[in-house]
Formats: sequence, C-alpha cells, structure tokens
Amino acid sequence: MKGDRVEIVVDMGDGTRNYEITASRAGRRVEVRIARGVVEVSEVTRTGTSVRTARFMAGRVLALVEHPADNGLLPGE
Repeated sequence: MKGDRVEIVVDMGDGTRNYEITASRAGRRVEVRIARGVVEVSEVTRTGTSVRTARFMAGRVLALVEHPADNGLLPGE
C-alpha cells in the first residue's frame, strides 16, 4: 500500500547507516525476505514485479522496522 515503508539500520564497522524503502505509488507494497544470511527488501507492484530491491548481509543488520501506511483511523477502529 502506498506509504508503507521499511527502515533498515546496518552496522558499517565504524558506525551505522540508515536505509529506507518506501512504497512510492498506489498499488505497490514493500516485501521483506530473509534467506541464507541475506536480508532483501523490495518495492513490488501489484503484479509482483520488483521495482527496487536492497540487499544486506543479515549479520550486519542491527534493526529492521516495518512502518505500515497511516490510514487515518484511530487504533482499534
């Protein structure tokens, strides 16, 4: 959904670096996949085509936070 985003914090050895992948258009979503020591975050269209992909070594990822789009509703509604 447009507005979904994933924030990734990666250890660079001498500090940390923040990355953010956002679903930039209507109908797109952000998918996270963790396999074989690699964290892969992709922005995907409705048909499943990957538009943008970021890959990180799982051992270097300090935090991975998924932020859902704000739909304007109050919690519990």
